[in-house]
Amino acid sequence: MVDSALTDWLLDSDPALRWQVERDLLHAPSDIWQETRTRVAADGFGARLLALQDADGQWAGGAFFPSDFDFHGPEASTDAGQPWTATTWTLTTLREWGLDATALTGTAEKLAANSRWEYEDLPYWGGEVDVCINAATLANGAWLGADVEGLARWFVEHQMDEGGWNCEWVNGSVRSSFNSTLNALRAILYYENSGLSPWELVEPLREARKAGEEYLLSRGALRRQTTGELVQPWFGVLAYPFRWQYTALRAADYFREASLHDATPPDPRMAEVIGILRDKRSEDGTWLQEHRFPGRVWFEVDVPPGEPSKWLTFYAARALDWWDGAPAA
Repeated sequence: MVDSALTDWLLDSDPALRWQVERDLLHAPSDIWQETRTRVAADGFGARLLALQDADGQWAGGAFFPSDFDFHGPEASTDAGQPWTATTWTLTTLREWGLDATALTGTAEKLAANSRWEYEDLPYWGGEVDVCINAATLANGAWLGADVEGLARWFVEHQMDEGGWNCEWVNGSVRSSFNSTLNALRAILYYENSGLSPWELVEPLREARKAGEEYLLSRGALRRQTTGELVQPWFGVLAYPFRWQYTALRAADYFREASLHDATPPDPRMAEVIGILRDKRSEDGTWLQEHRFPGRVWFEVDVPPGEPSKWLTFYAARALDWWDGAPAA
């Protein structure tokens, strides 16, 4: 349980975070957190992002990259980081903050008419070839009521033999990726929860999701199956906003949601992930921001590295509550 001093600190936050604290840590009555959630569209971070939407339905004039992005300039270097201002990233942020889709009425239609992917000028809601991009589009489309059934089928058709997915499949890769797989799983679960899946796709999607989960869990959600080494050094790093990168906290957040969806107990193979989160908790019960993934943003929504982060504290505390409050498998 989170103590009262810590919850008071967490509650003194933007509506995008506060309503989730009320629902998931304080277990407040639904009328309380629902009222706070309605404020996401009117106050704070959510309202600021809504005000930045272009008349054609996009943000920053582009689908995945801003319209002024120079693919050959300094911003395109690895160190500069992916810009986070264009349509797909902004929609994903608003959805994850709990914005009601009615605040974006007409956006799905505008994007269908006006937005094309930077890859081969493909239509927005049809997706493209990148797993992570298609994952965001599947979830955002389900949220906004767009027809993304074709994308849901795409994930079943592009699952690899190991059970996961890889954005590099188009370049010939046959090995699954932790990053791509987690993004695919999050989108598939969101689509399942939306209830939009046609009956003939329900079971294939569920089987694909469970196989993807097993790919991660069989590796302790952290390590290479062949050597037992950590797949990437950043997996244990705490950073918010999350972006596309796989981290222990994002994995814990996903498996919590899947566990609740499936009414199953936590899988014991997540123990090392949970241990990382415990070890990073400060004496005062907070978790520190350790890193910011570089790239252009509309505005900052969390503290600089080295400071206690309300967002990370919420996500980590919620994951530990889930793990500690449920019987082991």
